[in-house]
Amino acid sequence: MPGPVSRTLVSAVLAALLMPGRSGAAHVAPGTTAAPPFAARPSASTAPSTTAGPSALTAPSTTAPRSVPAARSVPGGPRSRTLAYVAELHSDSVSIVDTRTNRVVGTVAVGDGPDSTAVAPDGSRVYVTDSGADTVSVIDARRGEVVATVPVGDEPSRVAVSPDGHRVYVANVASDDVSVIDARRNRVVATLDVGDAPLGLAFLPDGSRLYVASAGSDEVWVIGTGRNRNRILGTVPVGRGPTALAVAPDGSRVYVSNLTSGDVSVVSTRRDTVVATVEAGAGPAGVAVLPDGRRVYVANTAGDDVSVIDTCRDEVVATVPVGERPNGIAVTPDGSRAYVTDFADDDVSVIDTRRNRVVATVGVGAGPTGVAITPAEGRKPGWGARRTSLGGEAGACPRQDGPRP
Repeated sequence: MPGPVSRTLVSAVLAALLMPGRSGAAHVAPGTTAAPPFAARPSASTAPSTTAGPSALTAPSTTAPRSVPAARSVPGGPRSRTLAYVAELHSDSVSIVDTRTNRVVGTVAVGDGPDSTAVAPDGSRVYVTDSGADTVSVIDARRGEVVATVPVGDEPSRVAVSPDGHRVYVANVASDDVSVIDARRNRVVATLDVGDAPLGLAFLPDGSRLYVASAGSDEVWVIGTGRNRNRILGTVPVGRGPTALAVAPDGSRVYVSNLTSGDVSVVSTRRDTVVATVEAGAGPAGVAVLPDGRRVYVANTAGDDVSVIDTCRDEVVATVPVGERPNGIAVTPDGSRAYVTDFADDDVSVIDTRRNRVVATVGVGAGPTGVAITPAEGRKPGWGARRTSLGGEAGACPRQDGPRP
């Protein structure tokens, strides 16, 4: 049941995974009072009520831009206008950041404890997991407001949209399952039982498979979403405490950040086995792949930095200091910028991926966690699948086993 205590479960799960000597197989029960892995620092004016549901909270404006610390637009930034949607766990809101100017251009009030965001392939809808309300808020991107609220499982933690935009998959960390939402009707049409404490979700570019990271059972579940719709195809053992996933543009690799073991598992999608393990920073959480497939960016929540992995060599080639307790990470469609949520600093660090350094810091709401960026202007649903079917993105590292046929 939703409530003021249940909204802390995701943080408590992450805290348990980060405890020295603790196996990731332990599952934290709902209602836990364990401390989160980072100190929550919402101000008194933004802290949500601890006795009432979302309806009792003061909703921020959904139309007027917010006043935030100055941020600068740096030459060499994104070539087209894209928006970053930042979930703010303690503000019960989503901030909208223009990636060309690095300024907040809007704020949308959502449900209790928003933890992650995902954007539809055509950019028309944004889906937000309300971890404290057991719902998903559906934002109309054009109107900048919530147009539907969908009940899902217990403690929804992550969300992903299928490449064709028809289905939305939600990982429910407390009920150990995945809710499948029909995007046209905004209702759950299936529930899939998976491993312990599911967190990360990622689709192959062609939409044929969904990979689910089960943080409590140290494995990744493989779900058929094409002709084998919603069928469990197998599991892949990975490192300890897998929390996030990212897929190579050609669909050949899945990169899994393992929070407890401090590394990244590289999974071949042809064989669904781990083919490499890359040591990252302390507490790797969010992970993202550049559009050319050559580098992976990993937000290290206990190290306050981002590891940059060369995918041809499967090794870290740079480390970028960011804010305190980085969590989510997303890259712009042209690959020029990476946006990292700094949970304890209430801001977003903007990394220039050419120089691998922070070029801007954007102040947002309290407790930023997940972040998602809209696709490039003019992109249509299924664009990624059609492009990668021609042999992968230009410049991608050639592999002996190659992308999945």
